[in-house]
Amino acid sequence: MAITDILSAKDIESALSSCQADDSFNYKSFFSMVGLSSKTPDQIKKVFGILDQDKSGFIEEDELQLFLKNFSSSARALTSAETKAFMAAGDTDGDGKIGVEEFQSLVKA
Repeated sequence: MAITDILSAKDIESALSSCQADDSFNYKSFFSMVGLSSKTPDQIKKVFGILDQDKSGFIEEDELQLFLKNFSSSARALTSAETKAFMAAGDTDGDGKIGVEEFQSLVKA
């Protein structure tokens, strides 16, 4: 499944262009602009499955750093500060990774 099966290519392009500069990524704005915030829990779970590159059932820090590349191969990697802030916001149980329920909560926050 491709991310464009769930989200519109136009919305993805717009969301990515809003965070091209280093340290300009804001997950709340991004989820809203890309249209993920308005998707069903099942659709959000499917996007989680795409982001979980190693299929471990969790998004770890290395996968989170490459978060934007899942939306476009030409997108930049998140900076270390952005990655740490994103992880801190999503990792509610403190285990150092984001599970599907944590991701769904983060998207709807």
